[in-house]
Amino acid sequence: MNNFSRKIISVIFFLLIGVNVFAPRIDSFVIFNTQPIKPYKQLIYAIGKVETGHDTLSYNPFEEAIGFFQIRPIRLEDYNIRTGSNLKHSDMYNYETSEKVFLYYASQIGPYDFEKIAVNWNGSGSQTVYYWKRVKEYL
Repeated sequence: MNNFSRKIISVIFFLLIGVNVFAPRIDSFVIFNTQPIKPYKQLIYAIGKVETGHDTLSYNPFEEAIGFFQIRPIRLEDYNIRTGSNLKHSDMYNYETSEKVFLYYASQIGPYDFEKIAVNWNGSGSQTVYYWKRVKEYL
């Protein structure tokens, strides 16, 4: 092997070793910030539209229903018993708090049966058919 060939092999050898010595290690990964999945978003919009026109400060004195979702005292009492919470009826004026109550009941049914969630949210009786029809208009 002549001297020129040895120099080329040496350069190639040192380049290959140098790449491994000086190249940065890739021991990390990137986590992208993604939007959360909100399976009830459309239903919340529709129920809020039907119940109060999206008014978080709404009050129905006949049913004593409060807030965006029109939560009645009996519903809140049931929620507090089931979850061990101690929410007050006046807390239902806060959208995030009342949404938490609504999502608790919606999740008992699951995100794939909007009709059943809406009907159960409304209560019982003949008006639930009409209620679902109205909610469905906004989905």
